[in-house]
Amino acid sequence: MKSNLKNIGFMVGLISLILVSCKDKIDPIVEQLDYARVFKPISLTAKIKNKTTVELAWTVGKDASSYVIEFSEDSLKFSAIVKTVTVAPDKIPVSVVLDGQTQYSARIKGVSASGVPDSKWSAIAFKTDAENIFSTLAGTDIQATSVTLKWPAGSDVTNFVITPGNVQRTITALEKAAGVATITGLTGETDYTVKLFKGTKQRGVVTFKTLIDLGGATAVYPADNLSTVIANANAGDALVLFPGNYVAYSGAITINKSISIKGLYPYNKPIVHVKFVLESGVQSVDIKDLEMNGNYTDPLTGLPAILDHAFQYNTTLVNYGTLNVTGCRIHDFDKSLFTGSSSIVSKIVSISMTDCIVTNILTNSADCIDFRAGYVVSLKLKNSTFNNCAPARDFVRLDNTAATFPGLVSNVEIDHCTLYAVSNKTSSRILYVRFATNTLKVTNSIIAGTLGYYTNQTLSAQPECSGNNYFNAPGFITGGSTVSGAKFDLSTSYTLLDPGFTNAAIGNFTVTNQTVNDSGVGDPRW
Repeated sequence: MKSNLKNIGFMVGLISLILVSCKDKIDPIVEQLDYARVFKPISLTAKIKNKTTVELAWTVGKDASSYVIEFSEDSLKFSAIVKTVTVAPDKIPVSVVLDGQTQYSARIKGVSASGVPDSKWSAIAFKTDAENIFSTLAGTDIQATSVTLKWPAGSDVTNFVITPGNVQRTITALEKAAGVATITGLTGETDYTVKLFKGTKQRGVVTFKTLIDLGGATAVYPADNLSTVIANANAGDALVLFPGNYVAYSGAITINKSISIKGLYPYNKPIVHVKFVLESGVQSVDIKDLEMNGNYTDPLTGLPAILDHAFQYNTTLVNYGTLNVTGCRIHDFDKSLFTGSSSIVSKIVSISMTDCIVTNILTNSADCIDFRAGYVVSLKLKNSTFNNCAPARDFVRLDNTAATFPGLVSNVEIDHCTLYAVSNKTSSRILYVRFATNTLKVTNSIIAGTLGYYTNQTLSAQPECSGNNYFNAPGFITGGSTVSGAKFDLSTSYTLLDPGFTNAAIGNFTVTNQTVNDSGVGDPRW
């Protein structure tokens, strides 16, 4: 028994000795980890800004004193480094200007000033957009048979490609040094696209339409009575108005034939104080590059007055053709932009408005685009600005005349437009369309500064929306209007950004918000 007790005591003592020895050898608390190299950059992203600038961002580590960025023109192969940039941690994100229309890879490593080895590389691939270094075409740059193009002097460029025709035209050394070249041999009133290249890389693109070649047109001057000139014209004639203020005649002008009425210079538009009344016989009317001013002097009273409509359809039971309004400034009309008299039961194949600025269509006892008895097959508004149009009424009104025009469809499309203070009332609609079957599309447009909304009519189709931006315009997104049955933009592609208009009060809708600019939304002129 005593022997067993001694053995037990020995074992307890031995265990105690081991425990004490282990405590003596406990490692100290680790307060700092020393790594063999700088931390590798993580969360690397690349965003393309202004076509050819890449913005690179990543999570900055505490151990890097700088970062090295290498670029190659491939997809994560890095077979040949074409650019190297070193950047301090406090300069991230970093923007780097590259060539346009090029596939790139970028790799980034962290570098320490303390001598610790560099980090491993983080890499990303991206492609820049086609850049555009062309200067904006000025008024006199475009002529009937030529165009003068400008870009930054001394830029690395080699040739033009001109369409139609896919014509290759080499840039001379003198043109390259000056950044100016004139292309001749063009055809009047023709749409052209010219691309500027550096080898195979596109550096610029411009589209334009050459001016009217007066060879087959009738010249009209400010002293002429425009009403008489139009009355005397033959069907199919083209009237070309020279710049100036046309006051020999003001008021309603009847158009009862297919005709073109155009300003000679897009940059110096003739000013007319008229409304156009479309009668039977109209199959094709083109109005281009005019300034239509609804303010005029009443010839009967000699007092200032305002015209009611800009365009009015005035014959019943006929089939009208197409009305194309392009490049015009239209302002200060008391009632409507386009309208059919309330008793005019006629079919209108197409109304299109492109590249126009429309201001102060006051819609007193009317709507801005107003057809109540007629049927409009197609209404298209594109690349245009509407400012203070229908301030307290509906913007587009197409009533239900399907009983007279059964089995047909009315199509409304608004694309790349800027609408400011349009239908600016909680009860006002952009699309008051009640024709029994209709399609409604609003895409790539800015709608701003309005209390209105799309529509609440059961006969109105659900608007097909894509890429729109709404600012101070709550009624266009879900829940933004309390009107019963209101229909909203149901897409997931809209934004609610402030465009930063330069001066909306005076009609300058130049966008200063770079994100909105990058999206390409709204009237392209701004």
